[in-house]
Amino acid sequence: MSIPQSGGGPIERHEQLAEYLASGCKPRDTWRIGTEHEKFGYCKDTLKPLPYEGKRSILAVLEGLRDTYGWAPVTEGGNLIGLEKDGANVSLEPGGAVELSGAPLETIHETCDEVNTHLAEVKEIADKIGVGFIGLGAAPTWSHDEMPLMPKGRYRLMNDYMAKVGTMGRDMMRRTTTVQVNIDFGSEADMVQKLRVALALQPVATALFANSPFFEGKPNGHKSWRSRIWRSLDDSRTGMLPFVFEEGFGFERYVEYALDVPMYFVYRDGVYIDALGMSFRDFLQGKLPALPGETPTLSDWADHLTTAFPEARIKKYMEMRGADGGPWRRLCALPAFWVGLTYDQTALDAAWDLVKGWDAETRDKLRVAASVDGLQAQVGSLNMHDLAREVVAISQSGLKNRARPGAGGLVPDETHFLNALSESIETGKVPADELLDRYNGDWSGDLSRIFADYSY
Repeated sequence: MSIPQSGGGPIERHEQLAEYLASGCKPRDTWRIGTEHEKFGYCKDTLKPLPYEGKRSILAVLEGLRDTYGWAPVTEGGNLIGLEKDGANVSLEPGGAVELSGAPLETIHETCDEVNTHLAEVKEIADKIGVGFIGLGAAPTWSHDEMPLMPKGRYRLMNDYMAKVGTMGRDMMRRTTTVQVNIDFGSEADMVQKLRVALALQPVATALFANSPFFEGKPNGHKSWRSRIWRSLDDSRTGMLPFVFEEGFGFERYVEYALDVPMYFVYRDGVYIDALGMSFRDFLQGKLPALPGETPTLSDWADHLTTAFPEARIKKYMEMRGADGGPWRRLCALPAFWVGLTYDQTALDAAWDLVKGWDAETRDKLRVAASVDGLQAQVGSLNMHDLAREVVAISQSGLKNRARPGAGGLVPDETHFLNALSESIETGKVPADELLDRYNGDWSGDLSRIFADYSY
């Protein structure tokens, strides 16, 4: 989850809220790719999740990365809670999952190199202390109480609030992980087209990257339990944003949506001030109960934008949020999938043509069906397997048109990063299907085998 934002000074005009979003518009030649992924750490001998402190702990991993690879520390309340280097961040999820928020990079070749370097660094530190890391969309065997809450003020506030607004918010915080990609937009019209395509096709990403068929030690009946959890988190800040598809949608309409998302906190002088359930509209008028008489800054607005969790969202860039965490090939495939669809205009137009006739009910049903059935999902006449085949083909064409070479020019473009998805389309099986095959096959129902066989 996000670290405190640096947005700017006082908000003196309502228009500044939309202007903040619009300031993210960039010329095409400066568009970048930011890949984020989370992974669960565990003790190799007990197969239990890592505590924050101790010989085998999250803190030990962070200290090892800091001391061995020159990452700069990020602290809160005297606790080491993150790292920074070269435009990238390592941070902690509420239950102790470790996240890499990658630097903005030009090509998938670069972002995949970044991912691989990070995983190699983490593995070297982890191996020394008897720790492993695994990429799954949901914790396969651990209970809520086994996963300690990390020492971040934001998480303490969220933990209390989640129990009041939904049934699975705390499960999301502690026991799910994701991979996502952040992309740029060139104008308001470009943002609108990209966000519409992003929301409509998130269910395809959910299906292709589904990797959480287990929870609390047994199959859960879903290919992506992570996606199921998000549907019961908090309706005021999650979902498929049907208003995005309405005529006239733009930055200002997104501002109105974000203003209606209840607040979590205000960050002041290193402290998270409880503003749970309060209104940013009241804050703009100096009527926030948590800070009476005080009005917000653009940094507060930037923080608030990080507390909306739809399937795709905008800040000064766009975040694709529908995929489970997974194996390393999927960590490179996710940015390739979305960059192919959105960074080539011909591909983006083809993707929009594919989805523009869908209504809100269809999009919602696809989201649910993808969570349950993966590539076997069916909604009316829409077959997810066929849909995924068409969408991946569009993405491949977009990457081919981008023609960004790698390996010193030996690799002509970025299309090979989609190979993992092409294999899923050929076989009809996504990672969740493979895991269930192993569980019902050579594992003979022994889910502890997942750690040895699927860790990084």
